[in-house]
Amino acid sequence: MNKNSDTKKLFVISGSSGVGKGTVLKGFLEKNPNFMLSISCTTRAPRKGEVDGVNYFFLTKEEFQNCIDNDKFLEWAEFAGNRYGTKKKYIQQCLAEGKDIILEIDTQGALQVKKKMPEAVLIFICPPSIEALENRLRGRHTEDEATIQKRLQEVKTELERAENFDYKVINDDLDKAIADLEKIISGEQNAER
Repeated sequence: MNKNSDTKKLFVISGSSGVGKGTVLKGFLEKNPNFMLSISCTTRAPRKGEVDGVNYFFLTKEEFQNCIDNDKFLEWAEFAGNRYGTKKKYIQQCLAEGKDIILEIDTQGALQVKKKMPEAVLIFICPPSIEALENRLRGRHTEDEATIQKRLQEVKTELERAENFDYKVINDDLDKAIADLEKIISGEQNAER
């Protein structure tokens, strides 16, 4: 296989909360260990057992702001008072080293990536239906009704954004979703530029 950096791609995986995108991605990576999962930057403190440069690149708020001011991020967002982002240089370096890389982020971040890096391939993991997703969220028994309603509203927004994605994979059957993801990625890797 040709290891030139121009044959390597950034694959961006997004999906609604509760859709099982992490499970689909984990299954894909177990079958395809040659892929690299991108490491994001964050301003939040490391949790027990997390390692800088493995789980995240942990930055101070000042360091993160400096990266924003100097346009060093492909995408960034703020959640619950902490910031998360993906450095351009990190992605470019991985691609230059001949690695196909997967970035798992929200839909808003994915669309930011596509603006700055149009060659990135955006893949959205969809629920079989809003009703099925609602049942999954309720089945977790981890959130109150207000949180579930908020998540369902976010899902509708994400599904609207997903219209701008290159591909959609419906996660109704896990093995089929993993196989569909493999088919899309394999097709993109073999596509003529």
